[in-house]
Amino acid sequence: MAFKEIELNMGPQHPSTHGVLRLKLRVDNEVVLGIEPVIGYLHRGMEKLWENLTYTQIVPLTDRLDYLAAVSNNFAFVLAVEKLMGLEIPQRGQYIRVILAELQRLASHLAWVGFMANDVGAMSVLLYSFEIREDILDIFESYAGGRLTVHGIRLGGVPFDLDGEIIAMIRKALADIPRKVRDIEGLLNENRIWKHRTEGVGIISAEQALELGLTGPALRASGIPWDMRKDVPYSSYQDFVFDVPVQSGSDVDDRYLVRMEEIRQSIRIVTQALDRLPPGEFLAKIPRSPKIPPGEVFHSIEAPKGELGFYIKSNGTDKPERVKMKSPSFINLQSLELMCKGNLFSDVVGILGSLDIVLGEIDK
Repeated sequence: MAFKEIELNMGPQHPSTHGVLRLKLRVDNEVVLGIEPVIGYLHRGMEKLWENLTYTQIVPLTDRLDYLAAVSNNFAFVLAVEKLMGLEIPQRGQYIRVILAELQRLASHLAWVGFMANDVGAMSVLLYSFEIREDILDIFESYAGGRLTVHGIRLGGVPFDLDGEIIAMIRKALADIPRKVRDIEGLLNENRIWKHRTEGVGIISAEQALELGLTGPALRASGIPWDMRKDVPYSSYQDFVFDVPVQSGSDVDDRYLVRMEEIRQSIRIVTQALDRLPPGEFLAKIPRSPKIPPGEVFHSIEAPKGELGFYIKSNGTDKPERVKMKSPSFINLQSLELMCKGNLFSDVVGILGSLDIVLGEIDK
């Protein structure tokens, strides 16, 4: 039978593309020959919009980038601005930021494992993961009023202190999560259908991952132990003891295993931060709309999906002259074709899911 290449479109409206993403696939029967991600359907012109807003006004808009990790977006942006200001954040404020950021990582990874399992046919895991995630969203709601787009970090520190009630909520959630995570792992780790859909699928070597700029759990699943919290610590991360989970198989299953272990490490970090929460102020005294000294800066953090960074150019006013965002979902998406080539068409959903992309920070 003669070879016949077929072009298929997946998306932009598709339940497993995690947003309005179009994938142009070239296939030979069921085998993927090539794949081209087509983005731009959600573009909102965020970076240009930010040039017309004050630094203070920009912070809540960052919530809407990776809307599954709003606190992380706030965190990266305010750190860049504070670096340009030369502002020192009170130690208590730094610790509370770490607590919020790690709770956000927990919520993001729990949402991911639910979506990922649902994509490959294990719907009950989605219900398990969202049940756990609700406890974390309840904490965010009690602290900042929001559940999804949580505006939890301010220039100079955090908006509120942690009172006894919220600390008790956090400790209870941290005590419950490991048992519930074990339930999820009991459903997936040795499940023969899960293993068939994830083991040996979507492989990318460490060299290829570095060449393509892959970051976050997807990079660490390739055997590269790079984590901004450990290698370039910020906001007192150097004060905490935690491990950087690494796998070497570099397939979909390894990306799952890395994220599940990261959940446990985030619990370690939050527990240490609560146990050693320093006294004092949680917010530095700065003007409501500060004027930032002229200059340029780039600062990045370890967001749940990878390295999230902001470049800011200041002209000495209360509004930036230029803001450019380095989003992990955008960078990581370019590895999709390499991961998918030679795999079956049915594997595309699992491979794409294993990258944990959100179109809100791709089409910024």
